[in-house]
Amino acid sequence: MRIGINVDGVLTDIERWQLDYGSKYFLSNHNREIANHKGYEAMAIFNVEAESEINFWNKYLKLYVTKEPPRPFASEIIKKLKKEGYEIYIITARSFTTEDTKEGKLMRKLLLRWLKRNGIAYDKILFTKNDKLEVCLENKIDLMVEDKPENIIAIAPKIPVICFHSNYNEEVTGKNITRCYSWYDVYVKIKSILDNKKK
Repeated sequence: MRIGINVDGVLTDIERWQLDYGSKYFLSNHNREIANHKGYEAMAIFNVEAESEINFWNKYLKLYVTKEPPRPFASEIIKKLKKEGYEIYIITARSFTTEDTKEGKLMRKLLLRWLKRNGIAYDKILFTKNDKLEVCLENKIDLMVEDKPENIIAIAPKIPVICFHSNYNEEVTGKNITRCYSWYDVYVKIKSILDNKKK
């Protein structure tokens, strides 16, 4: 069986990262504090224009993609799942990774290096712009671990989704959506969902 795993917000805690680094950047540069701790993008969190968010990411993107650690036990649980015979598909819409440009190639290279350095095992990595449902269906994914509300809502009618909890997705509920709070919690829910599917 195939498990799809998102990167930002699932393998990493991008919510915490944006709150920490965004607080510093937007207070120092725009005198803005956190306006909406439940926002998904920096624009919504700090109530700034798109240009300000772009400048923020221009300053901190490389630091984030190279230095941000994985969530606790992500590597351990993924290795455990692989050992038990599950196929792991990393499915990411990280910025620039689908572009055939110098920046796109660099972002793909940095992500692959980060996965290797942090011991994140996988069978295949898929770079997509936004429509993860289509990618999941094309690759016969049996379950997706995701954090972005729009992706969870789009995928759940067709494929079970484990929603990795965050402030920005806490109101997302529905059939085929199971909320989880840690990687060991993800493991328990994956086993429950996919083992029941086998029956």
